[in-house]
Parts: sequence; structure tokens; C-alpha cells
Amino acid sequence: MPTITIDGVAHEFEAKQALLQFCLDRGIEVPHFCYHPAMSVPANCRQCLVEVGMTEVDRETRQVKFGEDGKPIVRFLPKLQTSCSQEIADGMVVRTHRTSDLVARAQKDTLELLLINHPLDCPICDQAGHCPLQIQAYKYGPEGSRFEFEKTHKPKRIELGPRVMLDGERCINCTRCVRFTGEVSKSHQLTIIERGVRNYPMTPPGVVFDEPYSMNVIDICPVGALTSVDFRFKARVWEMSKTASITVSNAKGSNCWYWVKDNRVLKVTPRDNEQVNRYWLPDEDRLDYERFNDGRLSGPVVDGRPSSWDAAYAAAAEVLGSVEPASILFLGSAHASVEDNWLLSRLATHLGAPAPVYIPHVDPGHGDGWLRTDDRTPNARGCEALGILPIDADSVRKRLSSGAVKAVYVLEEDPIASGVFSADDLGSAPVIVHAWHTDNRTLAAAKVGLPAAMVVETIGTFVNEDGRAQRVRPAKAIKGVNRTLMMEVGKSRHDLHGTPFDRWYDETNLVDCQPGWVSLPAVAARCGLELSYRGPKDILAEIAGSNEAFRGVSYEAMGESGVRLQETAQTA
Repeated sequence: MPTITIDGVAHEFEAKQALLQFCLDRGIEVPHFCYHPAMSVPANCRQCLVEVGMTEVDRETRQVKFGEDGKPIVRFLPKLQTSCSQEIADGMVVRTHRTSDLVARAQKDTLELLLINHPLDCPICDQAGHCPLQIQAYKYGPEGSRFEFEKTHKPKRIELGPRVMLDGERCINCTRCVRFTGEVSKSHQLTIIERGVRNYPMTPPGVVFDEPYSMNVIDICPVGALTSVDFRFKARVWEMSKTASITVSNAKGSNCWYWVKDNRVLKVTPRDNEQVNRYWLPDEDRLDYERFNDGRLSGPVVDGRPSSWDAAYAAAAEVLGSVEPASILFLGSAHASVEDNWLLSRLATHLGAPAPVYIPHVDPGHGDGWLRTDDRTPNARGCEALGILPIDADSVRKRLSSGAVKAVYVLEEDPIASGVFSADDLGSAPVIVHAWHTDNRTLAAAKVGLPAAMVVETIGTFVNEDGRAQRVRPAKAIKGVNRTLMMEVGKSRHDLHGTPFDRWYDETNLVDCQPGWVSLPAVAARCGLELSYRGPKDILAEIAGSNEAFRGVSYEAMGESGVRLQETAQTA
């Protein structure tokens, strides 16, 4: 098998690829700025320089030649090579900064040149703490600056568009942002203007940088030149916790990180997943975070008044027990997890009511064939895999007007706002609703309102439009957090360790809500159905054991990147 030697260690390979990516895939750190695996290779930052040579081979015997010391003879190229553009080959020998003083000196010189005109404003830069230039300057750069003249000045605080701010002086001309708009999003809304040390990215005349994926250039910028207008100066990276999860503004289920400070989600950034969204995230997913923090329903309500959880559960059970089971309309939700929808189905089956249905939220023309979809819900595919089908709104309205529906149970939906029926259509039929926000119009007409945990506060499974099951984890804490949630919340969170008995404990941003897999069994128990689970993991195990579509699906199988339902059904 072909072999390449890097810093004295032999590595076998099959397919040819760029040397830099080969090193990164094997955990061999090679500093770089301009290279990105999803874009072309300009090799313009020169930071990934290495020594490259080939073992000398006898032309007649085709055997490797050895020197007097018994080691293969290596002929190195006369100049250092950019590893991002160098293709690996059999017999290649590579020296990085670890084994070559020449490479280490070249990388130090490159950093010195990059820092000559770079402003020393790390204390006020949003990128500080996770800035590749800052990190590499500490690890590979010079200990000080020899430049004693005034730096070159460029435009600052330029709003390229409604979501991205440019500081031209910080730019190191890696061209990642320009290549993204040219090769990935294909909007061509950015270009490089000026020349030499004065150049920087800018929109062409008359163009506003407002494409649906504009904020991706913030993530791939290796310095603080491009920042978020929305997030700018809100928090530093070391002040926030980040939690691996998925976005829920559409049916793609893009993988993301939720960044939290003081129990409030402050920003959303992409998480790499080659099978779903690769390295990217649409702006609509990033700017969807405010609804996780504001306008939340906190604490149960009965008849429009605050109530205790036990009283609310009892009131919900009383409603369900006061009418004929066949007259109860159960509304599942494509916004809720697979586990919660399954429990709702079990409750409906136990009572003898018709199977739950869900409300589709399709916006024709919104999708772009990439990371935005016409379907604006994250789990419609999961609902249908459970046998929960789309609602027939006309039929529901007729049943309501005829009195055939005498009670409505709603899981994390707003059927009145969705136009399925109106408050007048309900007549005297009582409504039980698991709601997120106080402006839920169905909540205003409900007998019982149960505050529901959102995707950033719960554990569960969502199935995207491609049939990929993915799990979510809690990024925020809630009041009355149970052991299962506590074990999943990141251990670096400050608010994880507070208790109501600590003087410094702050409940300001804690919402009094419960996941469906907590509140639904509580209601079911008062209806004579014991749903005893240690947590959502056991619920999913039950689903996988009884539903062919989910056969083989588990939290372990999903891992960090998810698993397709079809794949598990075939291999289980």
C-alpha cells in the first residue's frame, strides 16, 4: 500500500488528496488560514509551508536507495511547499515545523508579516478567545514586533449587509469569504477591492450582502474581520457554554451549536455533519434563537389563572374523562419530538380516542434545494413514521360545528393561529394545550395550559426530511429540572450548580416548563395509564421495539451525526 512519511512516522493511504487535509484527518496539526476543505485552494496565506521530498529510487531496479547510515536517501525540493496544494504521493517524505527549523522559521516570518498591519485590538474583538490568528501567533509566531511605523489603515465598522459587519483592518486576505460566495452559495456578492496591503473584501457597487447564507462568512473568517451585527459585543466565547443539537426552523435538521450565557441562547453556529449540512447554516436558522428566550409561558394555567402542576394535570385528566373518547381530538406536532408524539399516541389509544393528527406547515417556494425547505417544521417525517398523519382541517371544522368533537388536546401547536379552526369553532369544547409562548392564540381559549420545554431545554429525537433521525440535548436549564435533564446539561454551565438554597442562585431566566415526556405521563397517570420510563431513552427503545420504521434506532446509534431510518431498518 502507498506510504507517506511525516515527521519520521509512516502513514499508509489509498486515495490521493491534499497533504494538509491528510494531516488534519490524522490529528497532525499544520497551521493554516486560507484553506477550507469545501472550497478551492488559493495557497495565498503561506502559513501551511512544509518541506517535501521523495525517496530516491534506482532507475534500473526501481528499488529505494539507502545511504551509508542505512536510511533511505531523500531528495527534498529546493523550496518549501504549501501543504494545502501539495498532493500526497507514494514515497513522499514531509517535514513540518516539528522536525524542521526551516519550516518553523518560515511560519514565524509569515505570522510576523500578517501582524505588521493587523490592529492589536484583541480585547475588544468578538473573535478573541477562538481566533485562529491569535492562537497561531501564540503558538508559532514571534515573541514581539519589530515594526515601529504607523500601520496601514482601512475602513472599519462597514455593514456589508443587514447581518454582517466588516472591519477591513483585521482582514488578512485569506479570501475565504469571497470564495464562499463564489463557489458555495454562488451569490457572488463579495469581491476583493484595492491592491497590496490596502485590499479587503467588499460588495460590488450597488450590491448589498443579503444572501440567505451570508453569516457563514463569519464562521469561516480566521480573524475578527467579519462579525455578526446581531451578536456583536454581546458575550465572549469563554463566557458561554455550547451544546450540540439541531436547528428546528425547517425540515433539514441542520446540525448546530447553541451558545448560552445566563441561561439565554445568544447565538447559533453550524456543527459539521457531512451527511446533513456539511459546514454551513442558513441565516434563518441562526436568527431563530430569540424565541427560545422571550415571551415564554412559565407555570401552568387553568381557566386563565396560574395553577400548580398537580392541579393542572388533574384538570387535564378531568377534561379527558368527562367526554366520550371518540369525541376527543388529539393534535400531535411536527414541532415536538418523536418521543413526545409517541406518548400522545399511547394516551389516545388508552382512552379509545382516534389517532392523533398533526398540522403541516408548508411554505411553497421557501425552499432552495439546499438547507432551506418548504416544510417549516423539524419532525413531520417523524410524525408520519409513527402513524400520525396530516390533519384534514375541513373535516375538523365540520366535526366541531356538528358537536362531534367535545374536547381538544394539543401538543406544542397553535391550531387557531394556523387557521385549522377558530375560537368560535370550538364552542364549548374544552382545550388542553402544551404551549411554549404566552402569545399562543389557542392558549387564550384553553381550559388548561401546560408550559412545554423547547428544543433547547429537552432531550429527544427528530427526523428530518431525508429520514435521518437525530437527537437533541438541553442547552438551557429549566425550573424543577429532573435528573435526566441534569445529566445531559453541559458540565461547564454556571447555572448547573446553583440550588434555591444558595444566596447567589438566580432564577431570572429559568422557565417553569416541562418536557412532554414528563407532563404527558403525569396526565396519563391520572387517566389510568401508567407510562413508567426512566427517561426519553427508554421511550425511544420502546418505539424501536414496536415500530418497524424505527427498528435499530437508539441514542447510541444516532451518536453525534444521526442515522437514517431506512439504514437501521435494513441493517438491524
